[in-house]
Amino acid sequence: MLTRTIVVAFLLAVAPVFAHHSLAMFDMTNPVTVKGVVERLEWTNPHVHLYVHARDGRGHLEEWVIEMDRPDFLMHNGWTNATVKPGDTVICTGGPAKSGAKTMRCTRVELPNGQKLRS
Repeated sequence: MLTRTIVVAFLLAVAPVFAHHSLAMFDMTNPVTVKGVVERLEWTNPHVHLYVHARDGRGHLEEWVIEMDRPDFLMHNGWTNATVKPGDTVICTGGPAKSGAKTMRCTRVELPNGQKLRS
């Protein structure tokens, strides 16, 4: 009985960990592409964030927050925390924020050397 109680308590404790992230705020059915210059990379859990300065259609500079997957997923796909650095020009593709904010859930990044990495 005690073992079953411990197992149930464990499952209740970890369930929110698996369910706490949603893509609902992003329009993954209509991807956009943003080309810009890397300002910084935040290599943190639960998601890596890439901050990019890009020009809009009128030439105005705007900052995009590019949300990627967790570090271990990125490492499995060829990333390190030094894959991109400030000043690099990258091309990011992914689902834009439904709110119109300059943020996206990125699915692919093209690096300055032309290499494309899943993100």
